[in-house]
Amino acid sequence: MFLLLLGVPLSWTGHLQGWDPNLVFLCAALAVVALAKFMGQATEEIAALTGPTIGGLINATFGNATELIIGLVTLQAGLVEVVKASITGSIISNLLLVAGLAMFLGGIKFREQSFRPEVARMNASVMNLAVVALILPSVVTYADANLGALSIQELSTAVALVLIGVYGLTLLFSLKTHSYLYTIHEAEAAEHEAAARLAPNPVLQAEGSIPQVLTAPPERAGLGFWLLALLGLTVLVALESELLVSTLEHTLEHLHITSLFMGVILLPIIGNAAEHATAITVAMKDKMDLSFSVSLGSTMQIALFVAPLLVLAGNVLGQPMNFNFGTVELVAIAVSVLLVNSVSSDGRSNWLEGLLLLATYAILGIAFFFLE
Repeated sequence: MFLLLLGVPLSWTGHLQGWDPNLVFLCAALAVVALAKFMGQATEEIAALTGPTIGGLINATFGNATELIIGLVTLQAGLVEVVKASITGSIISNLLLVAGLAMFLGGIKFREQSFRPEVARMNASVMNLAVVALILPSVVTYADANLGALSIQELSTAVALVLIGVYGLTLLFSLKTHSYLYTIHEAEAAEHEAAARLAPNPVLQAEGSIPQVLTAPPERAGLGFWLLALLGLTVLVALESELLVSTLEHTLEHLHITSLFMGVILLPIIGNAAEHATAITVAMKDKMDLSFSVSLGSTMQIALFVAPLLVLAGNVLGQPMNFNFGTVELVAIAVSVLLVNSVSSDGRSNWLEGLLLLATYAILGIAFFFLE
């Protein structure tokens, strides 16, 4: 990730010196991947220093900050359809690509993995609501062909406000009233990790040549440092997003792909790459609870917070954006939620279920590639 940070100076050097826009786009994309990773780390450190309630709120707010920043910059540039496509892409990539890879790779290493079915069912219910909310404006538009653009925009704004309200209540549920459902396993994992760190080194113990010495853990940076780091990283992500969007149209022409494919497939992978890697890595350590928490939690944040916020921001920026998605996008979202709910309902996973999710993502990706 530190090597990928070289994309920051390279992208701006290329922009100022007139390099090939495709190369600038690539450098900016690599920089966003690295910056998103470090933003996630800064958010986690702030959460650890501020306690479970405030920390959970910070995590819930900044967990998808990269996607939100890219969406705002793209929206300001007037690429509304790309923003809507990226919302669809973020949802299906988290549900199918990330969860699928986690189940598949974790299932190859472990015959069967388990996670809390009660949390999975709760997430499924919330995602069902999100699907209804995202589909409804499109259904109303198809049902009433005479419905004006202003009415569609007002309907989308009202739905966005409801979704943000629901998101706030889900935070109250997970951080306060039913926090035990979400924290008990995290506490156990922390205890096991601490015990592993303090356990004798079996290699040194066998050699008997070096005595075991327990040293104090290194002193952690303070809250002020991480807040400044988060602020600086946010500014850098915004600047790199500007370069990403400014070279987007040239890259689309060079690669001969549509803006829909770019928004649904490529942009979500760029913005979520670090988070995707985390979910897959912990699944291969047999921590499917944490893996599902990352992938499904990110999906709910996109559907209930980021997407509605972009609709409201469009009204402010003078770039009206609504929830009137295309038919294939609606089918993709509905199929993704339905399939994930189906394979996660029993609280157990294996490699075949992961393969089914990945195959569905591949089929949808092919469909978006050919769709104009």
